[in-house]
Formats: sequence, C-alpha cells, structure tokens
Amino acid sequence: MIFPPADPVDRNHFPVDEWALVETEFDGAHAGRNETLFTVGNGYLGMRGNLDEGRDGYDAGTFINGFHETWPIQHAEEAFGFARVGQTIVNVPDAKIIRLYVDDEPFVLTRADILRHTRRLSFLDGVLTREIEWRTPSGKRVLIRSRRMVSFTDRHLALIDYEVEMLDADASILISSQILNRQDGLDEYHVSAPVDGESFDPRKAESFRDRVLQPRLKRSDGPRYLLGYSTTNSRMTIACAMEHELLTDNEWDQSSHIEDDLAKHVYRVRARPGRPVRLLKTISYHTSRSVPARELADRCGRTLDRARETTVEEHFGKQKDWLADFWTRSDVEIEGQPTVQQAVRWNIFQLAQSTARTDGGGIAAKGVSGSGYGGHYFWDTEVYVLPFLSYTAPTVARNALRFRQSMLDSARARAGELNQRGALFPWRTINGQESSAYYAASTAQYHIDADISHAMMQYVAATGDDDFLHRGAVDVLVETARMWADLGFWRSNGDDNFHIHGVTGPDEYTTVVNDNLYTNVMARANLRSAVRAVESLADVDPAAHARMVARLDLHEDELWEWTHAAERMHIPFDERAGIHPQDAAFLEKELWDLENTPPDKRPLLLHYHPLVIYRFQVLKQADVVLALLLQGHEFTMQQKRSDFEYYEALTTGDSTLSAVVQSIIAAEVGYHDLALKYFMSSLFVDLADLHRNTSDGIHVASTGGVWSALVYGFGGMRDHGGRITFEPRLPVAWTRVAFRVTLRGTRLRVEVTQRAITFTVETGDTATFSVHGRSVTVTASAPVTVALEDQGPRLTGAPTTSDIEGSRRADGSLVTASIPRISVDP
Repeated sequence: MIFPPADPVDRNHFPVDEWALVETEFDGAHAGRNETLFTVGNGYLGMRGNLDEGRDGYDAGTFINGFHETWPIQHAEEAFGFARVGQTIVNVPDAKIIRLYVDDEPFVLTRADILRHTRRLSFLDGVLTREIEWRTPSGKRVLIRSRRMVSFTDRHLALIDYEVEMLDADASILISSQILNRQDGLDEYHVSAPVDGESFDPRKAESFRDRVLQPRLKRSDGPRYLLGYSTTNSRMTIACAMEHELLTDNEWDQSSHIEDDLAKHVYRVRARPGRPVRLLKTISYHTSRSVPARELADRCGRTLDRARETTVEEHFGKQKDWLADFWTRSDVEIEGQPTVQQAVRWNIFQLAQSTARTDGGGIAAKGVSGSGYGGHYFWDTEVYVLPFLSYTAPTVARNALRFRQSMLDSARARAGELNQRGALFPWRTINGQESSAYYAASTAQYHIDADISHAMMQYVAATGDDDFLHRGAVDVLVETARMWADLGFWRSNGDDNFHIHGVTGPDEYTTVVNDNLYTNVMARANLRSAVRAVESLADVDPAAHARMVARLDLHEDELWEWTHAAERMHIPFDERAGIHPQDAAFLEKELWDLENTPPDKRPLLLHYHPLVIYRFQVLKQADVVLALLLQGHEFTMQQKRSDFEYYEALTTGDSTLSAVVQSIIAAEVGYHDLALKYFMSSLFVDLADLHRNTSDGIHVASTGGVWSALVYGFGGMRDHGGRITFEPRLPVAWTRVAFRVTLRGTRLRVEVTQRAITFTVETGDTATFSVHGRSVTVTASAPVTVALEDQGPRLTGAPTTSDIEGSRRADGSLVTASIPRISVDP
C-alpha cells in the first residue's frame, strides 16, 4: 500500500472548513474530480457539480437511481449460464443548464477573465453556492451568484437560484434556461467525458452506440416545460419538467423553444448597474419501470405546483432542517483535527446524498454522482453502507434491505441457472439480473448471499425490528441457506467436514477456489441465522410460521441439515504458518513482491492479465481480514494478529474497499500508527482522487467504510450476534472522538478519550452493552463514564513480504517473492 501525505488536499484551492467543501479558484485541470466532489443529490436524483452554464465539462451528468438501459452482452465465446443482458445507468435529460450572455458575449468560465471565484458545498444546508466576478472583453464587471439544491424533503424536486448583476455599466443580458438530452449526444457544444489516455478500465461505465431515450412527449405552458421519454430496450420511462420565475427591476422580455431533445426559455434583460437579475428555476423528475411518460409528466406538474406553494427560501430552510436532524443522528466529532473533521463530514454527507431518498431503490456503488460501474449495486452496500444506516438511519436501512428482498425471485431463477437450490443474488445488478460478463470475479462470488443475510441480521439486532425479519427477510435467509446447503458437500475421506468449492471471495485477484475462508465463515453465519430466524418465528407467531413453511415448502430436516453443515463447516487453518489460508491452495503460490513493484504498474488489474495475477499470493482487497471484522467473535486475538500480519504484506489496496477494513483490524490487533495511515487513505479516496477515478463518481462504499473505521476501528465497537461491545483504540495524537449510534430506539452518544469512554442517552430510555468485558447499562437520567487503563497493545512498523519470504511450506518448499517481468515492451 502506498500511503498519501498526511493532508493530500491542495489547501490553496480547498481551504479547511469543518462544515463545507470550499473551492477558492476554478481548476480546469481537475474538472472531472471536482464535478464529482460538488455533486448535489438525495439518493434518487443526483446533479453533478457541472458549471451552471453547461460548457467545458468532463461529464455533464444528471443521474436517477435505477434508471437504466439494457443491452445484449456479446461474449467472445459463449457458455451456458453466462450473463446475457447488460445494464447501464442513463445520463438523463439535463435540466440544470443556464447559459449566460452579456452584450452577446457568452460566459464560458474556462476562457473568461475571472476576477474572483468561490464555490461552496455546505454540509449544513445541502446547497451548492457559487459566486464569480467576471470582466467581459469590453471591460464590464459582472457578478454571478447561484445556489443549487436537490431536495431531501421532496425526492423529485431540485431548485436553482441564479442571479446576475452588472456592477459598473449597462448591458444586454441574455439568460437561456434549458433541458437538454445529453445521453444521445445532442449537445451542440459536444460536452462529454474526454478520452483520458487509458485504453482499459473496468471501473468505467459502458457506452451506448444507439439512441437510448425515445421521445414520447413535449409540452410547454408559459414558463413551464415538460419532456418525456422511454428507453429503447429496458422500456423505462421518464419525465422532466422545469418552471421559471424572473425577479428584477430591469426591463425584460422572453421567448420559448421546444423540440424533442431540447427545451429552453430565454430572457432578454436590459440591465442597469446595481439592479440584479434573479432567475428561480424549479425542476422535477419522475421515473418508472412501467408507467407511461404522459402520466409521469402529470406527476412532474403536480410536483411543480406543490413547490410553487412554498417560497424558495422556505425550500432552502426545509433542507437545512432535514440536515440538522441528520447530523444530530450521524455526526462524528474529532477534536483538534480540523482537516480530518472536514473530510469526515464530507464523507458522511455523501452517505446522505447517496441513500436518503432511495425510498425502496438500491444504493449504487457511485450513488447518483456519476456513471462509474454502470450505476450498479454490489455487495458493497450490505457490508460497508448498511452498518451506518442501521445505526443512524434505520428507516433508510430497512428500505435498502427490502429492495434486496424484492430481488428474491430473480435470485431464485439465477440459482436455477447455476444448478443450485434456493437463491443466488447477483454480484452486480440494477434490475435484479446478473450483469457481469466475467463470471470468475463476479458470479463466483457466492458470498453475496451471506453478505445480504449478515446485513439483515445486523439491522434486526440494531433496531429490534423483528417484524421485518418475520414478514419477508426470513424468506431470504431460508433461500440463501438452501443455496449453501446445496452448494457445499461432505468429504468422504473421513474428515467429516462441510466444504464449499469453486467460489471467489471478496479478493478479485484470486478466483474460483476451494474453501475460501471468508465464504465459509460467512456461509456458516448465514446457515445459523436462517435456523434462528425460523425458530424465532415459530415461537412468536405460529400462524405466520405455518404460512412461511407452506410458502417456501420448508421441511424440518432442512433445519437439521443447516445446523449440521454450520457446525462442521471447514475453516482452513495452517498449523505451520499459524494462519487461516485464504483458500485451500493459496499458500502453495509464490509471493508477489509488492514492495518493489513500480507505482506505474498499479493498480495491477490495469497492467497484468488476470492469469498472471491469479498465480501469485497477492490481494486486491482484504479477504480473510474482512472475515475477522464481520465474524470477529469466531477468532482469537492471536489468530487475528497473525492473519492480519500475513495478509497485510500481500494486499495491494487496489480496491477502495480495502483500506477501511485494514484500518479497523490494524487498530484492534495493535498497529495503531498503521491503522491511522489506512484511515487517512480511505478518508481522502475521493477528496484527493487517490485512485485516479473520482471523476466517475463517489466511492460510496468507502464513505460508509470511513464511518465504520471511526466507530468500529477507533471507537472499538462490535456488534456480533446482537451483542454490543466496546474496546476503544484511539490514535495517540487524537484527544477525543464522539459519535452516535441508535440501539433499539435509544440514541447513544459515545465519547472516547485516551483515558475514558462516556455514554450519554440523547433520546430513548436505556441501552446495555459491555466495555472490555464489563457490562454497562446507561439510562436517560445520567451519563456513564468507564475508565480505560489503556488503548490496547501498541505495535510499530508494518508487516512486509520479507517477513514471509524464506519460510517453508508444510512440504518443505521455500516461499519466494518476485514480480512478473515483461520481456518485450508492448
């Protein structure tokens, strides 16, 4: 892992502000990154931080969660069961464009004479503001102010408040407010993501060759415009509407224009100095999988009608109130670390923007901030994002899990395609079908079944929402347990263990293996959870249990089978090395010498064929180490330390999913300095563009992992089997961290210092947990403080491959380390 500087952000451009991301001057060289960083969204609708005027952007995108087009996957060589239909998020018609001309000179920020520029994304207001002073070619000074907001209180609503003021001279001002269908390449300025010199990057979205959005309606009524479309193949529908109000003391006139892919309302103003021209633009989007576009247009109209009943300032006020409640539940305070504090709040704010109003939809890997990974949903959501939601926003967590539950029929069908009983959820998807063409690193990741089951049980334990478990989640647990029972098998050679072969764990640099440790450990938990859920339902609601048994054709002997398989699950352990091998054959491979791998060959996946990578002990991301976090109660502290030290030396960090997990376990086993370095790497993944692909959208799982690294890592919280424990591991240089978690309706404020941990009930009645093995109960009447003798062991340095190289395997062979060489330059 190559660690960034302590503060990798250019503070000349982005000064520290603990409650905002502020840009003090325009940086065209990093336009793509900044468009992502200044995105505004609500989980349903996202508007990238493109310039209001719609020129010279990297990816002028507006995205709606789940709105996608499908396309046939063309395999070079076919095989039964391969994914057949690809799914890619659509760049929906862009309604945030407001073009500006002064004396017929277009305002193009990248070429304009800018006297000052500031842009600010407020975490308290949820508003992107911009202020620019422009000197026109004729020497006139123009002040431009704008505010952009995607509403948290109305998921279908966005607002733009755009103001232009002449400072020292009269001028003719023209403002053209537009909706433009960029998806089908009809932007007359050819604004699109440029080729960045990288010929291959699987992290990017697929591009479309044919028209995606088929026009279905266009409608204008004074300053209100509506465009409606359906997608060519997926048959989804969308309507987009905008409405305008101009406020000014200047003389003005207006005109309109509408066609299939463009609607615009144009204002011509004879502006005088000191008389601002203010345009209020209200925007609405509605989408559906089946409803006709004309009905969606009616819904847009009703959204605009309702918005018009409230003043623009009241809308901004509602946004601020919503965020005030959000931060009351979600804020993490880091004392005396302003750069860290700003970055932490930016990451947590992105979780709000990616999840708050999904309202029954999924949570994409990039949220609604970009087209990276095609807008797909992965297992990242359940493992990295759901913990934050379960403990701070349980309603949102429930909605996300119900979305997974809605995919159960598709998962059953997919299991059938792979000759399995039960259900197999897709590795990447939007509509419930597997959308990855490369099965070895996707479909073979059967562990997603266990990840979803884990998230469901974690949510139920955190909230006490047994109704969710009994009214549908139990079906998921039963069907995933059936899959594991069918996929695994019993050895007949006398070891009497249950094995699972031909799977891929979280680490995508090692594929299609036998007895992957992570998969087996998580499958065991899945089987046990299914048995407990069925038995619980039988106890509390026999009638519902009977209906479930009939619905799923569940037999009593299945519960015995699951229990037996879980108890005899094969958990690989190598006595000679003293570690859990990642899989049955992992230790037979040679080591990849990461310490001497040139930086220009990272990430490995962009420079080496998969078969080259697969031959080595090298990890894209934490695999065994992730199991140590999610199922930590199944391992001893010595096992955790030995496993961490071994795999730490082999993990590239090429995945943004890795650093947060390594940080948490490093802190737990005693590598405090290393834990902090990993935390800082995850903290600035997007803010400093550490993986060089922030332009494609926020790494949402990493933002969720930042919260987990603070709460699970430094706060030392664990939640195994519904039992909450705390063993803090605060970095030496930090004086205090405070965070909130909601436990079964009681919101708890947890404050950790070097010498004590204090618990305060903010809402609710009581909470019970343990600190270093000691039971603690806190009530609303008084906080409880527990003294800490220490923060655990303090280990220095970091494990390397040299600690492994030269050792011998059980068969006596010597372990060596090397780097694949390319004999001929391409």
